[in-house]
Amino acid sequence: MEAAVSLAAAWTARSPALLAFGGDSAIELLSAIVVLWRFRTNTAQEQSENLAARIAAVLLFMLAAYVATVSVRTLLGHSEVKTTYLGIAILIAAAAIMPWLAKEKRKLSAVTGSAALRADATESALCAYLSVVALFGLGVNAIWHVTWADPVAALVIVPLILREGWEAILGKACSCC
Repeated sequence: MEAAVSLAAAWTARSPALLAFGGDSAIELLSAIVVLWRFRTNTAQEQSENLAARIAAVLLFMLAAYVATVSVRTLLGHSEVKTTYLGIAILIAAAAIMPWLAKEKRKLSAVTGSAALRADATESALCAYLSVVALFGLGVNAIWHVTWADPVAALVIVPLILREGWEAILGKACSCC
């Protein structure tokens, strides 16, 4: 639900940062499905763990490419960011809830020894960071009407997304969560 609402608000506001957040939310949902699949599969545990972690990593790399492309296009003037109070409200809620969710997933990952669940916890932590950065960009635009703040805020998160994708491929939990 969060992904759909944030993507709809992002589309209306033409906000790269909010689109990045909504994309991350959609990827997090797909990642959760992968983790569920991993726990329900009858294949060898190591094989399913590796596949699930690689799928999560690919999703993170796709998100990084998407965020960079949309942000650059916005900075080049292909669209103008508008204020979205619905988007700001969603980002505030995510900034409050996602750190707790990432922490709970890490605990469960430690109990189960699941690299796929660690990668999913990483994506939840990334969602929290992304919500704060996106909130900053949307807030600066809403208060001071600085439209470039939104795509720049979205670009700030790209290196973090790439790092987390690489760590998911390696099957490591992130140092940030």
